[in-house]
Amino acid sequence: MGQFASSLTSLVNKTATQDNPLFVLRNFLDHQDNLERARQTDEWRFVGYVLELGYDTAKIITSDPYKIAVGGIPRGSFLIMTPNNPGNLSLHFTLLRVTGVTTTPLSNQVQQTYFELHKKSMPELDVWTQGELQWGALECDVLGMFYADPTDQKRLSFSGDVNNVVSAHRYRVYSPDDELLKLIVNGTVKPEQRFEIGALRTMECQLTSTSTNAIPVNISMRDFKGCRTSMFGKTRLGKSNVVKLIAQGMLEATANDNSVGQLIFDINGEYANDNPQDGNRSIRSAFEARCEVYALTKRPNTPSKPLRLNFYEQPESCIEILASMLQQDNKVSNYIRSFASVKLPSIESVVSLPDSDKTRSIRKVQLYWAILKKAGFEAEEFRLKEKGLISRNAKHFDPHFNQKLRTAAYSAVNRAPIASITNLDELVSEFEVMAKFLRENPSHPELTSSSGKPMFDPDDQALLEFLAPNSGSGPSILRTYKEYHSPYAGDFISEILSLLDTGKTVILDLGNATDAIRRYFSEILSKSIFNHQEKKFVNNELRNHYIQLYFEEAHNLFPPNEKDLTGVYARFAKEGAKFHIGMVYSTQSPSTINKELLAQTENFFIGHLSSVDETRALSRVQVAFGGLEEDIMKAKTPGYMRMLTMSHRFVIPLQAKRFEAITSVQLSM
Repeated sequence: MGQFASSLTSLVNKTATQDNPLFVLRNFLDHQDNLERARQTDEWRFVGYVLELGYDTAKIITSDPYKIAVGGIPRGSFLIMTPNNPGNLSLHFTLLRVTGVTTTPLSNQVQQTYFELHKKSMPELDVWTQGELQWGALECDVLGMFYADPTDQKRLSFSGDVNNVVSAHRYRVYSPDDELLKLIVNGTVKPEQRFEIGALRTMECQLTSTSTNAIPVNISMRDFKGCRTSMFGKTRLGKSNVVKLIAQGMLEATANDNSVGQLIFDINGEYANDNPQDGNRSIRSAFEARCEVYALTKRPNTPSKPLRLNFYEQPESCIEILASMLQQDNKVSNYIRSFASVKLPSIESVVSLPDSDKTRSIRKVQLYWAILKKAGFEAEEFRLKEKGLISRNAKHFDPHFNQKLRTAAYSAVNRAPIASITNLDELVSEFEVMAKFLRENPSHPELTSSSGKPMFDPDDQALLEFLAPNSGSGPSILRTYKEYHSPYAGDFISEILSLLDTGKTVILDLGNATDAIRRYFSEILSKSIFNHQEKKFVNNELRNHYIQLYFEEAHNLFPPNEKDLTGVYARFAKEGAKFHIGMVYSTQSPSTINKELLAQTENFFIGHLSSVDETRALSRVQVAFGGLEEDIMKAKTPGYMRMLTMSHRFVIPLQAKRFEAITSVQLSM
């Protein structure tokens, strides 16, 4: 009667889980039982028995014939542990990951036998000795348990712990077949918007071909919307290829609803431009109908819109950009270095000053404008007048020098003062007179204000000397940088925001830009996107629309010791998800990234890291990588990654597929 009840319970369990993905385990175990009874051990997936078992680790004993039959058991490979006799237990298995070789209770005796054999140079082993020596033990991490959801038997569940640990002899350990590996790798991935990113690869060595080469690894693009994704690893080992795959996956997942706009800061031009020499196609050419490129320097075979700076309207950042370009071009004269060291206020900060404090700051910005004008940088003067730096008369560019100073300065150069400074040309003339007067009469009493302060501080003097140097080219040396300037720049920001709102992928080709220019565009667009999404959030207009940002060389944007958590990049890390802003950032080392960002990162793709400090930094911020440090440091194959996403509860080793240019989505457009 008891046997009948047990059989009935087993039948009920089978029936309840037949629509569950876990049913492949039932088929697997039934097949293994049949192989064992038929003594077909060459096809058997049995690996060994459990020697020691805890909640976090397990020690299993195995033998050479078992390992050979399954094609080897490399470190990092997955094993499954099941009860010897499931009986009335619900269908489940415990997932193990091999971490290394360990000792057996007979290790000392085995070593002694080996020693004696080698000492005697015995060429043959008797059957008994051979049987004794082929046993060994493996150390494994217990990753968790797969089981049928008790509330819905059709759903697969995974827990990071195990519900019970009984005596070790009650378990068997198997190497999973293809169907079980597919379940292990993809079973917890959200079913919506799936994208195949590569194939399971448990080890770098490919001396023997195993079936795991055919196991696809999927991700759900839902895990990337509004989330933070990191790419770590040495250069030229496949980070950019994975970034392209994620961008491709997002484009394919949103082909019908355009619910995600993407902005890629392309510092090497590889996402915007094809590279036939390396056989690489770009995101732009693969999805031409859904991509828009903005480029500082137009490439012959890449359609693009011009990406320009308005040097007049962003004085605080653009003077730093000019300084970096002068330094890069080895312009090192004293007056040039003095100009390059000047710090200017932003127009917004000047406008917010009390009227009594504005004059000197306005004059400093106007002096910078005069330099640009003399260098030949085109200006839309009506736009500058609308910036609020014309404090007394909206029709004039008057720097408001007192009348006595103007009379003395113009008299010194035998010229009549300009009655009304209404344009930039007249502003240039005014400052040129002041520059010459200051150089030739540095101690003149009119160069001291009524409060006793010098009329021109050191920054003013550096700007005046650069505007009208006693010798040297002056502003004309800036003419070579005019190609980066447009008096209408700024409109591209609203254009890009509009494109992102319609689900376009915008690529900024910054391949020929200096670091300063890259930082400028990254910051100004990041701020605009954050404010744009925040405004939509406040007005309840976010709905199901997201914006994804892609940053390379992320250590320049998220330095590890940054204490200011109010900057736009820090706000991306802390508040991005709320405003539907996701980002993918890549760099070589985890230790070079701000800890606040690392702590908020949900998805990880890890290539080769060569330093113990780097792997420790990684496992400290994401414990799932604990125990994988040695493998990460040893493997150097391009595209060989360790992946952890929001859907995956444990790290998946994979070989990322090569980005392909032609997709079904593109062909259907």
